[in-house]
Amino acid sequence: MFMQTDLIPALDPNPLPAPYWLIKVLLVVTFFLHILAMNLLMGGGVVALVCKWRTKDRAEGNRIFFDVVKKLPVLLPATVTLGIAPLLFVQVLYGQYFYTSSIVMAWPWFLVLVFLILAYYGFYYVSFQSAKPRGRAWGTMLFSVILTLLIGFMYTNNLTLAESPLRWTEKYFANDSGWHLNLSEPTLIPRYLHFMIAAVAMGGLLLVFMALANWKRDVVYARQLFHFGGKAFSYGTMAQILVGLWFLASLPHEMQMLFMGGNLLATILLLAGTIGGVASIFLMSDALRKENIRAGAFYVPAITAVVILCMTWMRDILWDAYLKPYFHPEQFVVQTQWAVLPLFLVLFVSGVGFWLYMLKKYGLFGSVKTVQ
Repeated sequence: MFMQTDLIPALDPNPLPAPYWLIKVLLVVTFFLHILAMNLLMGGGVVALVCKWRTKDRAEGNRIFFDVVKKLPVLLPATVTLGIAPLLFVQVLYGQYFYTSSIVMAWPWFLVLVFLILAYYGFYYVSFQSAKPRGRAWGTMLFSVILTLLIGFMYTNNLTLAESPLRWTEKYFANDSGWHLNLSEPTLIPRYLHFMIAAVAMGGLLLVFMALANWKRDVVYARQLFHFGGKAFSYGTMAQILVGLWFLASLPHEMQMLFMGGNLLATILLLAGTIGGVASIFLMSDALRKENIRAGAFYVPAITAVVILCMTWMRDILWDAYLKPYFHPEQFVVQTQWAVLPLFLVLFVSGVGFWLYMLKKYGLFGSVKTVQ
């Protein structure tokens, strides 16, 4: 028989290079940036496929499809690059748990790299195709989107398994082949859908940004983008609220109570996220009725960013709650590298700013100067 403490590998003896609270803040911030890019990538792919086959005007749907897919080869490396930093911070603070869960599900975790490479090639292939109504481009696009969905599913399995050490021996000693997923976890499906449906809403915002860029050059096409994207955002956000309630109900009772007054910060974040999500739906609906592109492209994305930040912070609180019996931050030894830390922070902020500048120069979202 194993004691709970026997399941957890020894704490890394290397001291933390920065204060614990700073690494936690950087983990939340970098994961927030990663999620923004991931949502635009995933949601853009899903919305593009729907546009191609569900719009009344097949020619316009085809145009939107190829307009969106030409942006995805840029969003995928952005997602990967922005995901490196939070993954490193997770390894610094929670390496004992994350590495162990990665070993338990070794082969599915390894397949993430294979799926990522194949999806990348698929996105590039479709982006080089001309806007002709051929089935091959649509099929390749569908294949790449499915692969990215599978990648998200693998990540959700790994992270839920990392916060459940008692499941490690149950899986590993029953079968040490490394072909394990965390399918018995009650929160797995709602947690996964919570991310994926949010991506659909963000894919709708991607079309709204494209409408903003085309508003003066081609107002008819811009209106089509705006209305389709705005509706995708609204319906996706509505579904997201329902899935969020499912996710909350699937949590163990003590975890639910964190967001019901047991933890003041968690409760405030849940209320802010919910109110922000409902407000964004009403604002987008009003913008669609009035064809107010500025409200749809400025106010709604700003509120949505705040909502995503709240959800990211809530995720971090929930992670620590699951690991509370095993994870004790006071055990860390901190030796702040003052000679390196300021340089890192400056380069980090500069890097994010430069990335945003490159997106603007590339024309991913277009220039707001075209709007009167």
